[in-house]
Amino acid sequence: MTFGTIFFIIVAAIVLFQLRNVLGRRTGNERQPFDPYTRPEKKVDGPTQQGNVITLPSRREGTVIEAVAAEPYAEIDSIVPVGDPVNAELRRVQDADASFAPKQFLEGVKVAYEMIVTAFATGDRKTLRGLLSQEAYQGFESAITDRESRNETMTSVFIGIDNARIVSAAVRDREVLVTVNLVSQLISSVKSATGELVDGDPETVVEVRDVWTFARDVRSRDPNWKLVETQSA
Repeated sequence: MTFGTIFFIIVAAIVLFQLRNVLGRRTGNERQPFDPYTRPEKKVDGPTQQGNVITLPSRREGTVIEAVAAEPYAEIDSIVPVGDPVNAELRRVQDADASFAPKQFLEGVKVAYEMIVTAFATGDRKTLRGLLSQEAYQGFESAITDRESRNETMTSVFIGIDNARIVSAAVRDREVLVTVNLVSQLISSVKSATGELVDGDPETVVEVRDVWTFARDVRSRDPNWKLVETQSA
């Protein structure tokens, strides 16, 4: 063995000794290498169910959905007392037509009433055709034609509705029907071709009581109700 060989062996031994001191030996307790794509585990206080780390919030009581589910007829009960036959009839209507809301329905009836009364006075057949059933329209149109044949002119001033109250309701086949008692204030008069007063009074407000029935096809996509029958209270 030459001197050079012995020298390299000594140098290699010294280097290995230094590396062992710097790096140390593995004991099994070393920190794991950092992995930037692995989330650190979080400590969870309290027991978890089926290993869920995040506990879902419990269902709150008193929510709107629960209220509706608990009292689906609350709006009906607010306008017609429980025990009244009309209450039971309206419940059947709501069962057949889930979109039925009695308060909104009554507001729509008030608007339709004014439109129909005004359209009849002016002979506006187009408006009447959109608000009336075919049978009801024929009756209104016949009265307008008869008035026109005598060259009479009708004037109607709508003052307002004092009361609108549901008095009956029914479900017939695919139709739901609701009848409303209406008390309104009108100024109405009819004059002849020569200007003579034929009916009513152009300066007097009168109370008019009507009972109108509206219907809607529950299978139709058209949400509108139409007037199907009229009578005086």
